[in-house]
Amino acid sequence: QEQLVESGGGLVQPGGSLRLSCAASGFPLDYRQIGWFRQAPGKDREAVACISTIDGSTYYNASAKGRFTISRDNAENTVYLQMNSLKPEDTAVYYCALDAGSWGSQPLCHGMDHWGEGTLVTVSS
Repeated sequence: QEQLVESGGGLVQPGGSLRLSCAASGFPLDYRQIGWFRQAPGKDREAVACISTIDGSTYYNASAKGRFTISRDNAENTVYLQMNSLKPEDTAVYYCALDAGSWGSQPLCHGMDHWGEGTLVTVSS
């Protein structure tokens, strides 16, 4: 059974850090990319960071650059999002997503065809 399971969300104060984890199971090992998206209350879902499983290239949105780091543990088939210097505007449900190739070759953070259930991150004092 194909499954993406996120963990690591929670309440953190502004300026704090969190590390999100996403365990992928049941997928063929040749999926193309995996990454993190988020949806804040009343806003559209947006891409945060993605990593290619082909060449290791990464994408970060403007807000995440310099503060967030995406990484992948191939042995554990897990992707992480280290989030530092968190701001209240980072508050959102964070989703893990994977591109198994349903849409052919896609740019990073596009063409995701499998999604996790999400984990809530709240940044507040």
